[in-house]
Amino acid sequence: MPLVRRALGRLPEPLRFLINKHRELIRFAAVGGTTFLIDNGIWYALKLTFLDDKVVTAKAIAVLVAVIASYVLSREWSFHTRGGRERHHEAALFFLVSGIGIGVNLLPLYVSRHVFDLHSEVADFLSGSVLGMLLATGFKFWAMRKFVFPEAGAREPVRPLRAVPEQREVA
Repeated sequence: MPLVRRALGRLPEPLRFLINKHRELIRFAAVGGTTFLIDNGIWYALKLTFLDDKVVTAKAIAVLVAVIASYVLSREWSFHTRGGRERHHEAALFFLVSGIGIGVNLLPLYVSRHVFDLHSEVADFLSGSVLGMLLATGFKFWAMRKFVFPEAGAREPVRPLRAVPEQREVA
């Protein structure tokens, strides 16, 4: 039995129930956390080096790379039991929704920089990484379930978590 499944199987039943019930959301959040790190790692690498005067462009590049990683992780892990579309149609919709999500993600940074004329690391981080990411994530979770992966149970599900039976020592 895999280590994670064994560890989660030792949790109290009410907690296991919640994890099983919200498995898709938890996985989506884990993918989001991973792509958050990819996004910000690339963004800061670009904006602190050769795109230091083009912060929004650096952010757009970083978000684009994170979206590509998000597609692979979302299809193969977060929404692995959902489907209902041909793969090329699903991919096209994923990137369309993600493109809209990029716009949603960039909007707070753009407003911070070009409307409120805020040019600080704190303002960039709060508007570009926190507010933009939160707004885009909420939109994307809704849109992925509604349009990209609309049919629940289209693929084989992973077994739900169960309690791990107590092991007795043999003398």
